[in-house]
Amino acid sequence: MFEVESLRSGGRPPVSFRLQAGERVCLWGPSGCGKTRLLRALVDLDPSEGAVSLKGTRREQVPAALWRRRVALLPAESRWWAATVGEHFADPGAVPFARLGLDPQAADWSVERLSSGERQRLALLRVLAGRPEVLLLDEPTANLDAASSERVEALIGQYLADSGAACLWVSHDREQRRRLCARSLAMNAEGELAA
Repeated sequence: MFEVESLRSGGRPPVSFRLQAGERVCLWGPSGCGKTRLLRALVDLDPSEGAVSLKGTRREQVPAALWRRRVALLPAESRWWAATVGEHFADPGAVPFARLGLDPQAADWSVERLSSGERQRLALLRVLAGRPEVLLLDEPTANLDAASSERVEALIGQYLADSGAACLWVSHDREQRRRLCARSLAMNAEGELAA
């Protein structure tokens, strides 16, 4: 279980919620209400107060790098630090590029040539390669066409089913939330959560 108790960041009201193993919960709310800030606080990238724990282990009891492997954030805009795609993966030959409609030779691509949609799909593959126990997804299909969005949704669904990982999925798309998540959390303009 992933548990958040009275987490407060950036002057926003405290939030509390739980994610069960294998559960996918959608988070939505108006732009600027603090969704991204919440995700960043959960992985300890932004300062916060309150308790965050995974399977009974509190965030501050785990080295930050290990916590971020166990609780992985896929930001809306990913960072790239090496020249080629393959350099961002421990085992590029094992990456299922074709599952997301990418060329199987994508490991050889220059990062500079990537479109925003390619970056988004490759960043998801990079996150999943770390086998996280919790996925925090900040609009993972926002820059994608319908076919690519379907592939992303299917891959994430398969990952959750196979791994038992929990997922908090930020989406502004009402139909996507209805289709993917049995439960949603709404964040209002002040940053308060409601189920």
